[in-house]
Amino acid sequence: MADETKLASGDSVCLPNGLVSHGDSRTRRVYETARSLHSGAVKDLLSLGVCERCIFRLIPVEAFDSDVSSVSTSTLRSWLESRDDETGSLESSCSRICIVCLGILQFVFSDAKQKLVKTDTSSDYAARITELVKQDRREFDSFGLEVSVPSIIIENERAVLSYLKGKYSNESWLQIKKISVKDALKVLVLDPLRASLGAKSDSSTFHIRLTYSRASDGAQGASEKTHESKRRKTDAENGSNCISENSFEKVYEPCLLSVHCNKMPIFFSGRYFKYSRNVSQSRWIIDDERMGEASVEEILGGNILPACLGDSYKFHAAGREDIDVRMLGSGRPFLIEIQNSRQCPSEQSLKEVEEKINNSEKKLVGVKDLRCVGSQCWAMMREGEAEKQKQYAALVWISRPLEDKDLNSISSLIELKILQKTPVRVLHRRSPLDREKIIHWMKVEKIKGNSHYFLLHLCTQAGTYIKEFVHGDLGRTTPSMGSILGCRAEIIQLDVTDVKMGDS
Repeated sequence: MADETKLASGDSVCLPNGLVSHGDSRTRRVYETARSLHSGAVKDLLSLGVCERCIFRLIPVEAFDSDVSSVSTSTLRSWLESRDDETGSLESSCSRICIVCLGILQFVFSDAKQKLVKTDTSSDYAARITELVKQDRREFDSFGLEVSVPSIIIENERAVLSYLKGKYSNESWLQIKKISVKDALKVLVLDPLRASLGAKSDSSTFHIRLTYSRASDGAQGASEKTHESKRRKTDAENGSNCISENSFEKVYEPCLLSVHCNKMPIFFSGRYFKYSRNVSQSRWIIDDERMGEASVEEILGGNILPACLGDSYKFHAAGREDIDVRMLGSGRPFLIEIQNSRQCPSEQSLKEVEEKINNSEKKLVGVKDLRCVGSQCWAMMREGEAEKQKQYAALVWISRPLEDKDLNSISSLIELKILQKTPVRVLHRRSPLDREKIIHWMKVEKIKGNSHYFLLHLCTQAGTYIKEFVHGDLGRTTPSMGSILGCRAEIIQLDVTDVKMGDS
């Protein structure tokens, strides 16, 4: 263009607004870009109330990048206005809220107390965001940045672009893809935010979310807003170039900005033991009344969660045992999923958690091998659960004395296939199905002093109903221990003594 200033590399050149360039390539490049923008379009956009950085987005001559943030808003304004004497007479928009980005790219916002916050550069803006993030006491070495903006921004931008297309239809810059407000904000602030936080930005498990929302505007009622929205849409559809400030919803206040930090779940694995016959696996409440003294879920989660400074937890286990069944032997594999943790405990901290649980006064639950693991362990545990074998020790009563031949007949049954209908006791919450299961092996241990009682040790396929295998469940499990011995059989107590996963 005729008025474009050519700056030789390394020259000391006086720039507008009293700046002197001594080879500052970023500042020089922004200045040259500002001088090369279409003067008529710049004037129109300034008169409408479009901010300086949005002008760089909407009528680009090259890709929008972070160099634009290296120059203050007032300087950008002076460079854009100085290219046309008439433009300089326009009302200054430095203190006005942009009708397109609503102040987002001007680094102006209202905080949680609805106090106006103005920052002139991306570094100052990043410093404010860093303050808010650090208030949440987070530990991280990388982060992902997310931005959410009000829909009115898209509507206003569409109307402005429609106007530009109607008036400057032959200009090549109209064909260049425009970067969105939220992507432009990321371009402007990521570098200074990385420096301010001392962390790299990538597809991290830790996310910083900047949520911009409309401040309440009492100057317009809902019907008027709807009318103006429809008018903008009609103008856009008709390609109207008669656009004016009245075509937009007036912007009296910047957006409200809230900063939310969120960490992807972290997982802890281990094996738990349940020593009480009055402790459920998960929290069990019926009609506002707790069933049992406590739960494995609450004891484990309640001790691990504080070590992570997380918001909440989820408990997952490889199968389950009834409230009156103890979990002994090698323990049952489990995962604790911590939501939005603020720190990841060290190995020493996890050992202390283990000791606290294992040394509790009531000794209801125990734990071993507690460690932090990747999320892939969730899928691995589910895969292993389908393949696992479980071992039990059941105290059994039979209606006749146990004979020596019974010991041999029971222990000789290897890989015994049984058919189980859904047990009567769980029919209210389980589908009525027929399930074929395998009893891998069994052996009997006599109890001295009473021939009607014995300990039955057995290894079964995952999902076998042991109580029903013993007493037959009114003939719904066949064969059963009762049918094998030809007498009535009842289970008195049951313990799980081992849970073997697919790879164990």
